[in-house]
Amino acid sequence: MPRSKGIIIGFWIVTALFCLQMGFTAYAQLSLPQVAEAFTRFGFPDYFRVELSWAKFLGVGLLLAPVPARLKEWAYAGFAINLGSALIAHLSVGDGPEAWGWAAATGVLWGLSYFFWRRLQAAPQQLEAVHG
Repeated sequence: MPRSKGIIIGFWIVTALFCLQMGFTAYAQLSLPQVAEAFTRFGFPDYFRVELSWAKFLGVGLLLAPVPARLKEWAYAGFAINLGSALIAHLSVGDGPEAWGWAAATGVLWGLSYFFWRRLQAAPQQLEAVHG
């Protein structure tokens, strides 16, 4: 079964939106004082905010670049941990949906991107099984 154009288009749309969102949050964490204050309110040290921002930039690069599947898998895993931790941090300080909703919505984009990526990874293996 060849790769479906719909799967490819779906992957690139949701992955681009996800990467834009993660890139924006990384930029905001490095440059906006109110975001730095939120990290302090969560009880995180300042260096963690900087470290997390650069990890997000690295992860975005890995998702968009033609790198081995194992590196993409690690990027997806890191983003899953990041988004789950963001939800926990917001909920632990009593934030409402206006604060944690962005992490939840970004998590939906993450899930769709990962779903489509896994479908793309499975397509060549299915083709080999049929023709192998």
